[in-house]
Amino acid sequence: MSAAGFATAAALAETRRLLVPGATPLELDAAAERVIRGLGGRPNFQLVPGYRHTLCVSVDDDVVHGIPSERAFRPGDIVSVDGGAEVDGWNGDAAFTVVLPDPARPEVVAARETLSAVTESALWRGIAALAGARHLNEVGAAIEDHIRSAGDYGILTEYVGHGIGRTMHEEPPVFNYRVDRRGPAVKPGLVVAIEPMIVAGAVETFLRDDEWTVTTADGADSAHWEHSVAVHAEGIWVLTAEDGGVAGLAPFGVVPVPIP
Repeated sequence: MSAAGFATAAALAETRRLLVPGATPLELDAAAERVIRGLGGRPNFQLVPGYRHTLCVSVDDDVVHGIPSERAFRPGDIVSVDGGAEVDGWNGDAAFTVVLPDPARPEVVAARETLSAVTESALWRGIAALAGARHLNEVGAAIEDHIRSAGDYGILTEYVGHGIGRTMHEEPPVFNYRVDRRGPAVKPGLVVAIEPMIVAGAVETFLRDDEWTVTTADGADSAHWEHSVAVHAEGIWVLTAEDGGVAGLAPFGVVPVPIP
């Protein structure tokens, strides 16, 4: 799965470079597809029945599954980009959130940057927990504890992480909150996509008329971060991070190990 993770990371790195005020989600979508196909893969989001894009691009109160459009990004937007690649029958899946600068609204930008930072840190806390976990649901407990300690944020419960391998979405579910069961054992061969989706208000959502985009019911901002992570005999490796997760895991004292 390393090649699929590499292609996913490369595509998202290119979209992040292009994500500026005035650019459009469709421009990012086309760029991500070019990168993935240039690396010998194909966009796995396009394999989902009824979906024809490479990315999901969600802005402000849209939490996840936003359909790329021609609406240009504006200063101050909080933008979540989710994408994945399939290479040789294996899959990668990852997401990131960016807040575009807006000198006219520094307080809005600061609040949105904090929301994104809390969500990203929760992702890495969950990955760090996976490194030492005996059972998978320890990941969700670590994510929830981290978010609750950071402030009054909402954790979406209807949308969670997942296993990943020959298809993009597989068992088992990866919760972003504490549940009353242990979940499967964490052992070599397990590969999961961990993806906290956090909102600045209430957790209630609705589906827009496009039947894809998930939006907060109260209009609150949202953030979404995700990585695909492999457990192997020597440790863990973040397949969709360009450095395997070295920088993201350093604050938690975890050193990822390349897959032999």
